[in-house]
Amino acid sequence: MATTDLFAALEPVVASVGLELVDCEMRSGIFQVTVDREGGVDLEGLTDANRVVSARLDEIDPFPGRYSLEVSSPGIERPLRTPAHFAKAVGATISVKTRPQVPGERRRQGRLVSSDDEGFSLITEGGNGEPERLLYDEVDRVRTVFVWGGEERKPGGSGGNKSPVKSKIPAQPTKTDNRKQGANR
Repeated sequence: MATTDLFAALEPVVASVGLELVDCEMRSGIFQVTVDREGGVDLEGLTDANRVVSARLDEIDPFPGRYSLEVSSPGIERPLRTPAHFAKAVGATISVKTRPQVPGERRRQGRLVSSDDEGFSLITEGGNGEPERLLYDEVDRVRTVFVWGGEERKPGGSGGNKSPVKSKIPAQPTKTDNRKQGANR
């Protein structure tokens, strides 16, 4: 069963417990379902989503063999799959991976400036400042990118503050540290 078909099958049951289906995909024998709601999802919401999604998957039996179900909230960097997701993210920095047949770079990053039912426009980093239009069927994956203190977090980077000056003075243990060290002897 295609991901779009699974999304369509699961969306109403997730909505029935007051949540929005953000994403779903099969990865390495784990069917990952991402849900959200205004203000975030708590443990009770995740439990409710797990129950209704599991029941629906039992009805439609979309996967041959064994798999695990994982239900979670989207976190800071969220996948964008539907026109509604794109509409909520207008103004955010996004990362786009296009399909191989789309001209230009396959990976793009920039600010999402508009969206509609057919596609979206973004102003790419390092581009000419003009919005670039992409149709939804031209992209493989799109997700928001969390911005740390006004600077983009680079993939594989620490995302932490970096100081150009490193101290040569070793850190002194505190009294608490000394007690812990003494207790372990």
